[in-house]
Amino acid sequence: MVHVLSSRTLLRPTDPDRSRAFYGGQLGLAVYREFGTGPERGTVYFLGGGFLEVSGRAEAPPAPGLRLWLQVADAAQAYEELTARGVEILRPPVREPWGLIEMWLQDPDGVPIVVVEVPADHPLRFRA
Repeated sequence: MVHVLSSRTLLRPTDPDRSRAFYGGQLGLAVYREFGTGPERGTVYFLGGGFLEVSGRAEAPPAPGLRLWLQVADAAQAYEELTARGVEILRPPVREPWGLIEMWLQDPDGVPIVVVEVPADHPLRFRA
Protein backbone atom coordinates (compact mmCIF):
# COMPACT_ATOMS: atom_id res chain seq x y z
CA MET A 1 0.00 0.00 0.00
CA VAL A 2 1.20 3.48 -0.81
CA HIS A 3 1.64 5.61 2.29
CA VAL A 4 -0.47 8.71 1.52
CA LEU A 5 0.62 11.82 3.41
CA SER A 6 -1.98 14.23 2.09
CA SER A 7 -4.73 14.41 -0.52
CA ARG A 8 -6.05 17.04 -2.86
CA THR A 9 -8.93 17.21 -5.31
CA LEU A 10 -7.99 19.18 -8.44
CA LEU A 11 -10.77 21.18 -10.05
CA ARG A 12 -10.34 22.83 -13.44
CA PRO A 13 -13.26 25.26 -13.73
CA THR A 14 -14.61 26.89 -16.88
CA ASP A 15 -14.39 30.30 -15.15
CA PRO A 16 -11.67 30.31 -12.47
CA ASP A 17 -12.57 33.70 -10.97
CA ARG A 18 -16.23 32.70 -10.63
CA SER A 19 -15.25 29.41 -8.98
CA ARG A 20 -12.83 31.12 -6.56
CA ALA A 21 -15.61 33.57 -5.63
CA PHE A 22 -17.91 30.60 -4.97
CA TYR A 23 -15.54 28.36 -2.99
CA GLY A 24 -13.72 31.11 -1.09
CA GLY A 25 -16.45 33.74 -0.81
CA GLN A 26 -19.80 32.00 -0.79
CA LEU A 27 -18.81 28.67 0.76
CA GLY A 28 -16.25 30.40 2.94
CA LEU A 29 -13.51 27.79 2.56
CA ALA A 30 -10.23 28.92 4.11
CA VAL A 31 -7.26 29.35 1.77
CA TYR A 32 -4.32 27.02 2.34
CA ARG A 33 -2.12 28.57 -0.34
CA GLU A 34 -2.17 30.45 -3.64
CA PHE A 35 0.26 30.18 -6.52
CA GLY A 36 0.85 31.64 -9.96
CA THR A 37 -0.49 34.89 -11.36
CA GLY A 38 -3.30 36.01 -13.60
CA PRO A 39 -6.87 34.77 -13.93
CA GLU A 40 -5.89 31.10 -14.06
CA ARG A 41 -3.73 31.22 -10.92
CA GLY A 42 -4.21 28.45 -8.39
CA THR A 43 -5.96 28.58 -5.06
CA VAL A 44 -5.86 25.65 -2.65
CA TYR A 45 -8.57 25.51 0.01
CA PHE A 46 -8.66 23.53 3.24
CA LEU A 47 -11.22 20.76 2.88
CA GLY A 48 -11.36 18.87 6.16
CA GLY A 49 -8.67 16.17 5.99
CA GLY A 50 -7.68 17.13 2.43
CA PHE A 51 -7.57 20.06 0.05
CA LEU A 52 -9.46 21.42 -2.94
CA GLU A 53 -7.31 23.05 -5.61
CA VAL A 54 -9.04 25.38 -8.07
CA SER A 55 -6.57 26.16 -10.85
CA GLY A 56 -6.23 26.35 -14.60
CA ARG A 57 -9.19 26.52 -16.93
CA ALA A 58 -11.29 23.89 -18.68
CA GLU A 59 -13.27 24.26 -21.87
CA ALA A 60 -16.13 22.18 -20.46
CA PRO A 61 -17.44 21.48 -16.94
CA PRO A 62 -15.92 18.53 -15.06
CA ALA A 63 -17.05 14.98 -15.77
CA PRO A 64 -20.58 14.25 -14.55
CA GLY A 65 -19.30 11.61 -12.13
CA LEU A 66 -17.46 14.17 -9.96
CA ARG A 67 -19.10 14.91 -6.59
CA LEU A 68 -17.87 16.72 -3.48
CA TRP A 69 -18.94 15.42 -0.05
CA LEU A 70 -18.35 17.93 2.74
CA GLN A 71 -19.00 16.92 6.33
CA VAL A 72 -20.05 19.68 8.72
CA ALA A 73 -20.91 19.69 12.42
CA ASP A 74 -24.36 21.25 11.91
CA ALA A 75 -26.15 21.11 8.54
CA ALA A 76 -28.95 23.47 9.65
CA GLN A 77 -26.39 26.10 10.64
CA ALA A 78 -24.53 25.59 7.34
CA TYR A 79 -27.85 26.05 5.52
CA GLU A 80 -28.47 29.38 7.27
CA GLU A 81 -24.93 30.62 6.59
CA LEU A 82 -24.92 29.58 2.94
CA THR A 83 -28.35 31.02 2.14
CA ALA A 84 -27.28 34.29 3.83
CA ARG A 85 -24.28 34.36 1.45
CA GLY A 86 -26.54 33.85 -1.57
CA VAL A 87 -25.70 30.21 -2.29
CA GLU A 88 -28.50 28.48 -4.18
CA ILE A 89 -29.51 25.41 -2.18
CA LEU A 90 -30.94 22.64 -4.36
CA ARG A 91 -32.32 20.78 -1.34
CA PRO A 92 -32.25 21.92 2.30
CA PRO A 93 -31.00 19.57 5.03
CA VAL A 94 -33.00 16.33 5.21
CA ARG A 95 -32.42 13.25 7.35
CA GLU A 96 -31.91 10.41 4.89
CA PRO A 97 -33.19 6.85 5.44
CA TRP A 98 -29.57 5.83 6.15
CA GLY A 99 -29.45 8.35 9.03
CA LEU A 100 -27.22 11.11 7.67
CA ILE A 101 -28.49 14.66 7.30
CA GLU A 102 -27.74 15.87 3.77
CA MET A 103 -28.08 19.22 2.01
CA TRP A 104 -27.51 19.51 -1.73
CA LEU A 105 -26.04 22.35 -3.76
CA GLN A 106 -23.74 22.75 -6.75
CA ASP A 107 -20.80 24.86 -7.79
CA PRO A 108 -20.90 27.31 -10.74
CA ASP A 109 -19.96 24.51 -13.20
CA GLY A 110 -22.71 22.25 -11.87
CA VAL A 111 -20.46 20.02 -9.73
CA PRO A 112 -22.80 18.48 -7.14
CA ILE A 113 -21.88 19.19 -3.53
CA VAL A 114 -23.40 17.24 -0.66
CA VAL A 115 -23.09 18.90 2.74
CA VAL A 116 -23.43 16.16 5.34
CA GLU A 117 -23.98 16.07 9.09
CA VAL A 118 -23.40 12.82 10.96
CA PRO A 119 -25.93 12.96 13.84
CA ALA A 120 -24.81 12.01 17.34
CA ASP A 121 -26.92 8.82 17.22
CA HIS A 122 -25.58 7.62 13.84
CA PRO A 123 -23.53 4.36 13.74
CA LEU A 124 -20.62 6.23 12.15
CA ARG A 125 -20.12 7.91 15.55
CA PHE A 126 -19.62 4.60 17.37
CA ARG A 127 -16.77 2.13 17.35
CA ALA A 128 -17.34 -1.54 18.01
